[in-house]
Amino acid sequence: MRGYLVGNIVVRDRAVFERYGREVASVIKAFGGRYLVRGGAIAPVEGDLPIARLVIVEFPSMADLRQFYDSPEYAPLLQMRIDSTTSNIIFVEGYEAP
Repeated sequence: MRGYLVGNIVVRDRAVFERYGREVASVIKAFGGRYLVRGGAIAPVEGDLPIARLVIVEFPSMADLRQFYDSPEYAPLLQMRIDSTTSNIIFVEGYEAP
């Protein structure tokens, strides 16, 4: 079952975050991930969910997602993101129809 990283990100240091964005894509790809949403336009329809910058990354499985997130390759980039943003990140297991 696919695993999804869903992030709501408020950028505090644009220069550092832009560097993070340039460097993280190749690491995501190396772990089988791919962006589905990467900060595009948001059009609220119902409710009041405070979304700033939405990111959704798909991985082949939750195990692959966890391996990416905990990897030594991602560690310095994770710190870069933490230092330059206020982020809410969740992991979500995908749905597969029976």
